[in-house]
Amino acid sequence: MPNIKPVSDLRNYNLVLKDVAVGEPVFLTKNGRGRYAIIDIADYEKTHAEIKLMNELNEGRKSGEENGWILHEDVKAYFKGKAK
Repeated sequence: MPNIKPVSDLRNYNLVLKDVAVGEPVFLTKNGRGRYAIIDIADYEKTHAEIKLMNELNEGRKSGEENGWILHEDVKAYFKGKAK
């Protein structure tokens, strides 16, 4: 179940931060609407790495569509040559 608190609870921020854990963010509301999320740094780094990976994969897809795809046999041969 999501941990939702009003932003006014930040007056006693130690109690709010105590509830933040890996995989368990705390969502803060302002005027009854979701406004902020406090997440553990491990979750932040994981999300950042996933976004970076998705961007790299998207660039590879675009490159393949614009410049043509490389056959997997050619990739295997390239790396076999590098291993020797």
